[in-house]
Amino acid sequence: MARSSRKTDTIATARRPEVRLPPLVPYDGAGLEPDGDYDGVRFDGTDLADGSGPGARFMDCALDGCVLDRTELGRARFIDSVLTGVRGVGTDLAGASLRDVEVVDARLGGVQLHGAVLERVLVRGGKIDYLNLRKARLKDVVFEGCVLSEPDFGDAQLTRVEFRDCVLKRVDFSSVRMDAVDLRAVAELDIARGVERLSGAVISPVQLMELAPAFAAQIGVRVEA
Repeated sequence: MARSSRKTDTIATARRPEVRLPPLVPYDGAGLEPDGDYDGVRFDGTDLADGSGPGARFMDCALDGCVLDRTELGRARFIDSVLTGVRGVGTDLAGASLRDVEVVDARLGGVQLHGAVLERVLVRGGKIDYLNLRKARLKDVVFEGCVLSEPDFGDAQLTRVEFRDCVLKRVDFSSVRMDAVDLRAVAELDIARGVERLSGAVISPVQLMELAPAFAAQIGVRVEA
């Protein structure tokens, strides 16, 4: 008698960062430097507004309650670091690299992360407005309990990305590429553009019903009573 088997497809879960900071030394307040090297440093309530540190490297660092208004950190590298309660508008992180990083309770607006690379990153709590992740690469990234207002994922590549108990308002998924992206636990899902790019994502039955009008419009189906 032939044995039958049924394959169960499950979505791959994101690998979360496991940051264990060593004893840290206080930041000396000398100001950020282009291509600066910060290893095992604690920035405690530091005002870095209008600072310039493109290409800087932050390894085993903690940024607690720092001000990042218009801070220039393009191509900066954050490795095994924790950013807690950072706040600012217009922070430039274009082309930056974040690996094994936790961002907790951030209050940011207009953050430029286009072309950035995020790997094993946890964004938990807080609110980020107008997050620019165009052409960025995200792998093993978790957004948890946060509010993302009008985030732009245009032409980005998302691999093993989870959105959990967070709010996505007017999100732009134009030309995005998804692989194992989990949207089922999103508290509020509002897609402004790119609903047709959800291939590679997993949504819940309730979300499917909510998105049905957008799917119908995308393929040219008119629904009438």
